[in-house]
Amino acid sequence: MAGISASDVKALREMTGAGMMDCKKVLTEAEGDVERAIELLRERGLAKAGKRAGRETSEGTVAVAIDGGSGVMIELGCETDFVAKTDDFQALAQKIADAIVKDGKIDSAEAAGALSLGDETVEAAVTNAAATMGENIALKRVSRVASDAVVGSYIHAGGKLGVVVGLNGGDGGDYSEVARDLAMHVAAIDPTPIAIDRDGVPSDVIEGEKKILRNQALESGKPENIVDKIVDGRINKFYAENCLLEQPFVKDPDTSVTKMLAGVNKDLSVASFVRFKLGEAQG
Repeated sequence: MAGISASDVKALREMTGAGMMDCKKVLTEAEGDVERAIELLRERGLAKAGKRAGRETSEGTVAVAIDGGSGVMIELGCETDFVAKTDDFQALAQKIADAIVKDGKIDSAEAAGALSLGDETVEAAVTNAAATMGENIALKRVSRVASDAVVGSYIHAGGKLGVVVGLNGGDGGDYSEVARDLAMHVAAIDPTPIAIDRDGVPSDVIEGEKKILRNQALESGKPENIVDKIVDGRINKFYAENCLLEQPFVKDPDTSVTKMLAGVNKDLSVASFVRFKLGEAQG
């Protein structure tokens, strides 16, 4: 018989909600017979799991894996806090994070689906877990942080919130505690930093903030000729509050993050950071 086409696999997946690799496997076993393939998926509990795909996955866990100068954080979603707290669900999240960090390249949930996880793929493992646990389960986010010095992480409230921070520079010493402290800072500080420094703040964010500040100044009756100066001053405050390096360090509010790092080693710098809060809107 002719080979199974990608369009056949896609069509079966859309009908059943089962994983791509599972659809390809059963179509091959059924020699292209779609009805038999659907029966095979139902017999194995995979089509049933797929029917849950539309349910909201607002619960779940955040998991982190670090390998040398590379760190990966994932969000694995499910429907209830009960399932999220089970050992099997937590173990699956950690296995996925470990596999992704070892791969060294994957930095998205979409790309992670085809990654091998033991004798199956990540996508198949998630689908099989949904069948076993009776809930919709989805790999919602994947992010990678790289550095030439050290990567640190902090997980809060059993996986409700996670942060990974990468540091560059230093002198080859052990700066893992500093990286973890910074990850804790990003998790705890309010407002949450939106960039490492001023250069990293998106221009549209600044323009939007300036528009708001300008309108506020005009509505308060400030003269037009001094409004721009007022806006400039308040934008500087916005930078100081929202840029990681300018924020007061959470463990010593009298010291900025920049000064804290310089006090440890003047050559240390923040390479990047990422923060996941469980169930938050994804941009």
